[in-house]
Amino acid sequence: MSLRLRINLIMLAVISSLVLSMIALQIDGLRRSVREEVAAANLVAAQLLNRVGWLYAMEGMPSLVRFLDQLGRVRANDLTLTNADGRVLYQSPASHYKPGREAPQWFQAVLLPASARQVISLPGGQLVIEANPSRAILDGWDDLLRLTAIGAVTLLLINVLVFWAMGRALKPFQQILAGLQRLQAGDFSVSLPPLPGKEAGAIGAAFNRMTAVLKDNIASQQRAFEAERRLSDSRELARLIETHVETERREIARALHDELGQSVTAIRSLAMSVVRRSESSDAQTAQAARVITEEAARLYDHMHGMIPRLAPMALDALGLADAMGDLVERVRASHPQVQLDLQMHHVPADLNEPTALAAYRVAQEGLTNALRHGAASVVSLTLAGHPDRLELAVRDNGKGLDGDWRASGHFGLRWLSERVEALGGTLRIDNLVPHGALLQAVLPLEATA
Repeated sequence: MSLRLRINLIMLAVISSLVLSMIALQIDGLRRSVREEVAAANLVAAQLLNRVGWLYAMEGMPSLVRFLDQLGRVRANDLTLTNADGRVLYQSPASHYKPGREAPQWFQAVLLPASARQVISLPGGQLVIEANPSRAILDGWDDLLRLTAIGAVTLLLINVLVFWAMGRALKPFQQILAGLQRLQAGDFSVSLPPLPGKEAGAIGAAFNRMTAVLKDNIASQQRAFEAERRLSDSRELARLIETHVETERREIARALHDELGQSVTAIRSLAMSVVRRSESSDAQTAQAARVITEEAARLYDHMHGMIPRLAPMALDALGLADAMGDLVERVRASHPQVQLDLQMHHVPADLNEPTALAAYRVAQEGLTNALRHGAASVVSLTLAGHPDRLELAVRDNGKGLDGDWRASGHFGLRWLSERVEALGGTLRIDNLVPHGALLQAVLPLEATA
């Protein structure tokens, strides 16, 4: 049931109650009026006929009958004259006022007063005066019908007027309802025009503000979704690039170790053979061969220094713990002036390749930054295994990171961060007090399979 119909029914009930109350008051007033009229008419008629009747009765009953014939009806009273034997000598004629019509019995029962009857004893008979308010009741019934008809017409007109007025008053709410339905259907561009009425206008303005906020939120969510999708694509691409780079590094390291290393070794061996053969006969050739031998040795050492940086062969062959030990020993050999401490606790031996390689790269980058950029003299590397995670930390006493290091280069650290986060871990990079830097990685073990 609509609000308009509900309000109309309420107005109908209120106005109907008023009309019924007016009808009830009218009936009550008619009842009092009829009773007062009947009582007064009966009393007046009794007083009049009591005196006049005696005068005519003294002359004889025929004289009284002639008088009563000339008198006719006495207001709302029926007159009956009987002789001493009880024979009716005279009876009032029927009323000529609204002849042939009577009010309904229920209405007469409501208005009819208690029977008013006066008996006047006369010489030779008696005169009975009995109240008969049927015409007054009929007048009251006609008035009631007229009032009811006027009330019904008025009720109908008021109801139609209220229905029309409520339709105009509630028209803005129909627009609000239509807007809500469009909003429910997914049309977030809907907006309401300025609505008439204080309440409707306030609701319309609030509705427009709500849709504006919804559009902004949806646009923000869409942008966030697109950014997250692009970030996910970028991370996926980064993982593919990283895998490809690691593969290429392994291939280059393997080529340096297996092919170029053997070639350089062969060159050195041949040069040494030339030195031995020409040392006594051709000093110049022997000197040239010695230069070739020295350069070949230097090239061989440089190649073997590059191979661990390209691909940690010890990681594939021996595991993370031994690869970390090998990394620390090589750093100690190349930086004998630096105090380098390595601590390892419960390092899992069955780490998968991405986790182990990420931990190795974090340690490698941390040591490189501490020695090359931080000018540290003391560096500690800690590797600890836990049931659900692997923790690695590199601490140094160097000069630390610049205040704007995140915005100025340090692509190695950014790459490490992406690499660790791709495995579900976290990377912390911070300065220590009073000086130094911390590089800490936490790699989950359950997410690396």
